Amino acid sequence: MSSAAEQKAVAEEGVRPAAVVDGAPRRVPGVPVRPGAPTPLGARFRTGPDGVAGTNFALWAGGAEAVELCLFDERGKETRVRLTELTHEIWHGFVPGVVPGQRYGYRVHGRWDPWTGGRWNPAKLLLDPYARAVDGDFGLPPEVYGHVRDWPQQHVADTVRDERDSAPYVPKGVVVHDDDDWSDDRRPKTPWADSVIYELHVRGFTKLHPGIPEELRGTYAGLAHPAAIEHLVKLGVTAVELLPVHQFAHEDHLLRRGLKNYWGYNSIGYFAPHAGYAASGTTGQQVGEFKRMVRALHAAGIEVILDVVYNHTAEAGELGPTLSLKGIDNRGYYRLQSDARRYADYTGCGNTLQVVQPHVLRLITDSLRYWVTEMGVDGFRFDLAAALARSMHDVDMLSPFLAVIAQDPVLRRVKLIAEPWDVGSGGYQVGAFPPLWTEWNDRYRNAVRDFWRGALPDVRDLGYRLSGSSDLYAWGGRRPYASVNFITAHDGFTLRDLVSYERKHNEANGEGNRDGTDDNRSWNCGAEGETDDERVRALRRRQLRNLLTTLLLSTGVPMLVAGDELGRTQRGNNNAYCQDNEIGWLDWGLLAEPGWKALFDLTSRLIALRHRHPVLRRRAFFSGRAHSADGLRDLAWFTSRGAEMTERDWYAPAGTLGMYLSGRDIPGRDERGEAILDDSFLAVLHAGDRPSDFVLPGPPWAERYEVVVDTSREAQSEEPAVTHRAGAAITVPARSVLLLRVAG
Repeated sequence: MSSAAEQKAVAEEGVRPAAVVDGAPRRVPGVPVRPGAPTPLGARFRTGPDGVAGTNFALWAGGAEAVELCLFDERGKETRVRLTELTHEIWHGFVPGVVPGQRYGYRVHGRWDPWTGGRWNPAKLLLDPYARAVDGDFGLPPEVYGHVRDWPQQHVADTVRDERDSAPYVPKGVVVHDDDDWSDDRRPKTPWADSVIYELHVRGFTKLHPGIPEELRGTYAGLAHPAAIEHLVKLGVTAVELLPVHQFAHEDHLLRRGLKNYWGYNSIGYFAPHAGYAASGTTGQQVGEFKRMVRALHAAGIEVILDVVYNHTAEAGELGPTLSLKGIDNRGYYRLQSDARRYADYTGCGNTLQVVQPHVLRLITDSLRYWVTEMGVDGFRFDLAAALARSMHDVDMLSPFLAVIAQDPVLRRVKLIAEPWDVGSGGYQVGAFPPLWTEWNDRYRNAVRDFWRGALPDVRDLGYRLSGSSDLYAWGGRRPYASVNFITAHDGFTLRDLVSYERKHNEANGEGNRDGTDDNRSWNCGAEGETDDERVRALRRRQLRNLLTTLLLSTGVPMLVAGDELGRTQRGNNNAYCQDNEIGWLDWGLLAEPGWKALFDLTSRLIALRHRHPVLRRRAFFSGRAHSADGLRDLAWFTSRGAEMTERDWYAPAGTLGMYLSGRDIPGRDERGEAILDDSFLAVLHAGDRPSDFVLPGPPWAERYEVVVDTSREAQSEEPAVTHRAGAAITVPARSVLLLRVAG
């Protein structure tokens, strides 16, 4: 076969390679099917009009010629039922006697024509996009590919249809009984300005926790266990942001290297909790276990935010497997190039969902509403959100996706966080998302990292980041909490590794250390990796205190990564997406080490300080103007000389910055309608490698100051250790933060 034209002729004539066997449907007569209803989509157990219990199945499959429902018994025997009712491109039917726990899938018939985007192949069992539970693992043998994966001529392999049956090799959807009542649940409903987010991995957070029973470690039940929740409560966070818990699959290149996708950014089931995190079972039990986890966290005052991946699926590009959407309607679900064999890839993962299509938009919004109304979650962080905001090609803040979210009565009331970029042209959109949305602010991350490693040319950018990033978000009614401030995230170095490595060490990923970013903005404090040099180790712990203190004193919403508060390391791996082992799991033994226990105590104390003082979690941007005759302003910046910064000072190289926050000029009123009054604070950030004098500002700013936090100290005192007179020159230790409260 020497050309694509000849290969197309072979495919259209039905010629099969020798390795392919006949995949003719095996139908069992006598299974009753009633018309049922086209809505809701998915498999919904209910009582039929004659009082007989059964399940209504409904699948959108635009362009399909026929749809078969496939039911599987405990031994894996398949019974196929043809759905004959078609309403607005939705194939549907009610099957009496099908009850919760029933495993099922679909086979969709249509024209095999990759040149126009048609990739229908009834030999491939397809997962229902609306399946609420999934039973089984996604391996990727050749049989699960719609094309002949190992065809000798790989440049045309995607055009040769594979006729082998994939059913024995793919997971099945599971019918679930919707019988839960959330009347006893109390959502925390924490205001954005009061939120402290804690990004964690369900499995990684619980896998090694000594207080969790071994059989529950790595599961939703493990996260719901009192020992896990106790840590979150002691720390003081208000929300957990869970790395993806939608059902996901592993990539072929990982499986070939004996690895798996650990993070889960490879979704294939947008309604199903990932079965691998369930301790109670995978034939529907995972749904109830997830709900119990949410209830337990809510009871502790902690919200649940899901990291969701609606920008692409696990089916990859034209050489990827056929697991669900690709076989239901490839050209309806995915963005294709002008050469319809190829996929438009704005995600770096092989495909991009065609969100401008109504049925795709419906899939996403139905999924989001389901997780809010029936699974109890409180918000979402959207992976590569710019890809969802693209209209035909360009990112468009008036796109259908953003418009639908803005008017949806359920979704507009939950927390919405954008990762405001994708890998396509024009995809970087930090500061551009509309009101209702908050954003991961990577400009905050970069400025803070650069300041503490001594790489900022001046402090202009740092000033904006510490005070809420008004240059990015003070438009359209947005507030300081539009900025989710973070220094680390799951993607990249841990906080400890940020001060221990200058280069990534990703050899364990098996990609020749080519994966992961090279732009780490890190500093190893004088030695690469772990060291026995106590001076280096002490400096690293001090830098961690500086970074965490800066984060938790900044205006905006702070986000911590699980384990950063106790010195977790990934041994220099800045892309641990495939490390389902000690590299990716939290080492709880660190809390037994005095240095790391002290770091946890400081983090907890800073979060408690933030909760107590509204001046640290403002709901409106600073004005920088005097609101009274004495000239005191709500925000002021000082040089080490004790003088207010001039325009020239902002442009000059500086390793020291003083930030004054007035508790007397907080906009807004409390719930009783009274003015909000608080203490005032002066934060002095000094990144220099030698001690420096700093003159404390005098009246009207203060008469005296009390030292509340001194990051040069390993252990912090609960009471102010030192009081200083205004106008005095104090010594700020090298590489440290002093937080001083105005006394009197």
